[in-house]
Parts: sequence; structure tokens; C-alpha cells
Amino acid sequence: MAETPSDTEKSLLAAYFENSDQVLLQKNDEGFSLHSTSTSWFDSLCPNPNQLAGSSAYLDHFLEDAKEHWQTRASTALPSGAFIEVIDGSNYPLEAQALTLNGASVLVVKNLGQAFTNNQKLLQAARENLLNQELLELEVSKRTGEIRGRELEIAERLIYAAGFRDEETGSHIRRIGYYAGAMARALGWNALAVDDIEIAAPMHDIGKIGIPDSILKKPARLNDAEFAIMRNHTTIGRDMLFDSDVPMLRIAADIAGSHHEFWDGSGYPEGLAGNDIPIAARIVSIVDVYDALVHSRVYKSAYQEHVALEMMSKLVGHQFDPELFQVFLDNLDEMRQIRNRVPDTSD
Repeated sequence: MAETPSDTEKSLLAAYFENSDQVLLQKNDEGFSLHSTSTSWFDSLCPNPNQLAGSSAYLDHFLEDAKEHWQTRASTALPSGAFIEVIDGSNYPLEAQALTLNGASVLVVKNLGQAFTNNQKLLQAARENLLNQELLELEVSKRTGEIRGRELEIAERLIYAAGFRDEETGSHIRRIGYYAGAMARALGWNALAVDDIEIAAPMHDIGKIGIPDSILKKPARLNDAEFAIMRNHTTIGRDMLFDSDVPMLRIAADIAGSHHEFWDGSGYPEGLAGNDIPIAARIVSIVDVYDALVHSRVYKSAYQEHVALEMMSKLVGHQFDPELFQVFLDNLDEMRQIRNRVPDTSD
């Protein structure tokens, strides 16, 4: 049997609901009875609590869920969520809750008031801010794409110019970019940095544009004097790309100038060693040798991949950065996919 509140409890309850701008109703056989002081907005919304049904379409739908909730005798409240009612020509943000108190089925209807309106304004401002951010990000992405397109065109034109003079470019330089991008992703570089090295790496031999055709296109191994001249392609390439404000071209300069430096310091042109060699150049050093070994050149036939890898493994710690070479091996399947995707025209 439900407990009956004392007069003092009823008085305190009525005062609480009056001050909080909400009303308390108890469900009975006829409808609902008011158990708190009413409010002007509730009187206008529902002059007779026994005829609450039909006073608000939203409340009518909520009461269907409330009936099931009351039947469960759950101790927790079932909220309706905020809804707007037009009362005497004004909008009132309201919320209802169904709960069980002392065995009685109780409905609380609360006027959310100015706090709700303020929250709505804050939410709207937040939405507009997010929308503005999205629009800004889209514009930045568009501009970034345009800049990337221009950078790629610059790189392609430079490579194309060099390509007139070096018959080994073409598919080879495209693969170098894809290999280097794959390595950079495996190392956790961000998307922009991956794009940078993918565009820059194909320019690793751009300095060959300054090497005489008699050396560049010689169908045999170079002698010592010729090789000394060929070495100059590193400094020529670096000087062509040096001191740019474009991050991609700065990486390209590092690669062009240092991709023949060796991990142990025995490379050229400056004899850099270890981490003093730019990481982009160390990456290209590995993938350039790999691609050269597994493809035919004017002076040699292609090696089987397992032979090429065995040859490269003997250069770890001498020519190649050991950690980067392991990253290369860990991503060998992707390197093979790139080879298959971009074959030489003679393959």
C-alpha cells in the first residue's frame, strides 16, 4: 500500500515545485491530479489536469511510453527530452519526466526557461563555428591541392627536361617516388610529408641534366675520369633546387645532393655519415639501388630479386642505414606491387 505524505511534506513539495517552475501530477483512474501549485503556463496549456490527454501532441506520445515505464515500477525517471509548446502566443521549452514515488505513478512537467534558450544559442553558435571551420578546411584543402598540383607540375617539367638526356628515367623515376612515399608512410610521416617526398624523390638525378651525353649515355661502365664527372650530378642537382621556400623543393635538394652519401661516410659528394645524411636521401639511396638492380640497364641485365636483396644486405651499415633497410624489407610486398604497377616499357 502506497505511503501517504504528511501535510508538512506536501507543503515542502509544493513550495519546491512552485519555485522551480514545474508541476507535479499523479496518475489516477480518471487521468491526472495536480499535486503541486500550478503555474500560469500550465494553466494555459492544460486548464483541467484530468483532461491532460489532448492538451499537447508531444505529451500524448510521451505518455504512451510513460505507461510502460510506470508498469515496470522502475526507480529511475524516464525523460521526454525537450519540446516546444506555443502557449498564449509564446514559445515555452518544456520537458516531462515519468517516475514512480512511493508506489505512485508521477508525471513532472518542467519549464526549461531561459537556460534552455541560452543553451540553444550556444549550440547554434557551436554549429555555426563548426560549419565555418569545415568551410575553411575545405578551402585550405582546395588551395593545398592547387599548390600540390603546381609543385607536381614543376617537378614533372624538370624531370621531363632531364629525361631528354637520360634514357633510364621514365618508369624508374616514377617508381622511386612511389617507393619513397611507401617508406615514409611506414615511418609514420604525415600525409603532407609523404606527398613531399613522393614528388621530390623522382628528382634525385635531376643534376644529370648537366652531365655530357658522351658520359650519360655511354653503353658501358664508366672509367675513373668519367665517373668523377658523373659524380657532379649530385651537386648540380642540389644547387638547382637549393634554398627554396617550398618544403618539397628543400627535400628534393637534400635528396639530389645526398642520395649517394653512405652510412659509414664513404660516399659522395661530402662524405656525410649516419644521421648527418638527410633521412629523405637515406630512403632514396635504398630504393634507388633496389630498383636499379631488379631492372635492366644499358650496361647490365636485371637481377632476380632474391639476388638483389642478398647484394643489398651486404651493404647494410656500409652504404645503407640499417634501421631504414629493415623498414624497406618489412614493406617489400608493397615495393613489389609498385614494380608491377609501373613496369619498364621493355618489361
